[in-house]
Amino acid sequence: MDEKTAVVFPGMGPSSFAAVGKFMVLDPYVGQLLPEADAALGYSLLDRFYSSDEEYSEYTQVAFLVNSLALARRAGDELGMRPGYCTGPSFGQKAAAVWTGCLDFPDAVRMTAELARCEQEFFATEYSDVVTHTVMRVPGEALRDYLSGLTDRGHWYEVSGRLDDGFVMVSLSAGLLAEFKRAVSAMGGYSMSTMRPPVHATAFRGLRRKAAEEIFPRYEVRAPGIPVVADQDGRLVETAEDMRRMLLDTFDVAIDWPAVVDSLVRLGVRTVYVTGPENLFRRVRCTTRNFEVVPVDPKNTLQNMLRPVRPTEPAL
Repeated sequence: MDEKTAVVFPGMGPSSFAAVGKFMVLDPYVGQLLPEADAALGYSLLDRFYSSDEEYSEYTQVAFLVNSLALARRAGDELGMRPGYCTGPSFGQKAAAVWTGCLDFPDAVRMTAELARCEQEFFATEYSDVVTHTVMRVPGEALRDYLSGLTDRGHWYEVSGRLDDGFVMVSLSAGLLAEFKRAVSAMGGYSMSTMRPPVHATAFRGLRRKAAEEIFPRYEVRAPGIPVVADQDGRLVETAEDMRRMLLDTFDVAIDWPAVVDSLVRLGVRTVYVTGPENLFRRVRCTTRNFEVVPVDPKNTLQNMLRPVRPTEPAL
């Protein structure tokens, strides 16, 4: 175990079959996990994932979990990754829970599918008009002034995540999205992705209660085998109780990636392996200026798998 190394299971972005399907079919580490996932689900994950056209369907979410864990196994076997710490911002918590021994893989697969259905049921009737929009390079004071203006006009919003300076996730009514994008552009910032269903807001405490009452009691959550850094505030998670709390906090507590980075720096971490299909957490400045970043993702892995091997020239 290397105390100067951490594994980061990234948050989930759009991850379609078109983007990762070939990797899933060819990668032997995915191949080891798929039969277990299929048995846990009672259906073929690849078949359902192939047929799904929703960015955050239960099939897409389980596929993301499988891919993240497969890539971490590959990093361990081929790159010698032996992390002393683990973190998993947002959806990455689920893979972190498996990697650190808090959840068995089949349980994590079932929980992921059940939570996806739970969210779908909740947002069908509650906050059905809300989205979470991610923006970057936005001056902090200008953004605060705009958001204060929303409050003055009687509109609701919440900051659902802080990823770096000027890089935030904001939950608000879908009816305000076009206006918000124009405002961000006028501030000199950039709009990135929009998530529906929305995430990480105190307004969603009802979803937290629903998950805590209907789903979590069916699963044993154990203490992590290595310390986990919580994505909400950078605290160390070392007990089963705190791990369960972290998993539930994801519904109604904003993520704070700079706080995670600060904790890892204080712990002496110098290298982070980012294992999963993403291009966000490994690229933000607070990550790149503090660590050596080793990305392990489907695209690069697939390219390496398909790279032709040149025959060895005979010795003279």
